[in-house]
Amino acid sequence: MQLNSFPVFRRFLRCLALVSVLACSAALTGCGYNDFQRLDEQTRAAWSEVLNQYQRRADLVPNIVATVKGEAAFEQDTLIKVVEARAKATSMQVSPETLSNPDAFAKFQKAQGDLGGALSRLMVVSEQYPNLKANQGFSDLRVQLEGTENRITVARNRYIQAVQDYNVLARSFPSNLTAMLFSYQPKPAFTVANEAVISAPPTVDFEKK
Repeated sequence: MQLNSFPVFRRFLRCLALVSVLACSAALTGCGYNDFQRLDEQTRAAWSEVLNQYQRRADLVPNIVATVKGEAAFEQDTLIKVVEARAKATSMQVSPETLSNPDAFAKFQKAQGDLGGALSRLMVVSEQYPNLKANQGFSDLRVQLEGTENRITVARNRYIQAVQDYNVLARSFPSNLTAMLFSYQPKPAFTVANEAVISAPPTVDFEKK
């Protein structure tokens, strides 16, 4: 009869396997592996919300443009820039890998910034046209746009915080050793010339004058 046929020996092997699994689990927890998984999911969820709000803004643009076109004398150059900025922003392919590609992330950020700037310019110019100011449909769109810009700010702030938590883990000892072992690179975050702008309300005044 072989040794491994004895019940006691089989129980010993099962215990040894269990101890090995627990030891590996403790090692992974201690080195930050599980924290990397949790924070990575947080950043992906926060990023998805940013994309949702950007898409919400992009979806408003066609209605805004259609309404403004009703004002025959409206500055066509301003309108064209909005249309072009939306086309560029929505044509960019965004995937989870974008979060690990600083160059792709910067290009996406610039495209969205250009669209936001073009829309801000359009709203400022629209103040010069009484018919647009009196148009209830356009007024409703302005309110929707303002709400969307606020949501974008909140979503961006949440993403920035999630990335900060992830990057601190990736750079801290001993979890940085786990980052190097599994190639967990720091994630890019939104950048602005003045970081205070990130938490400030939209600069465009959407209230009727």
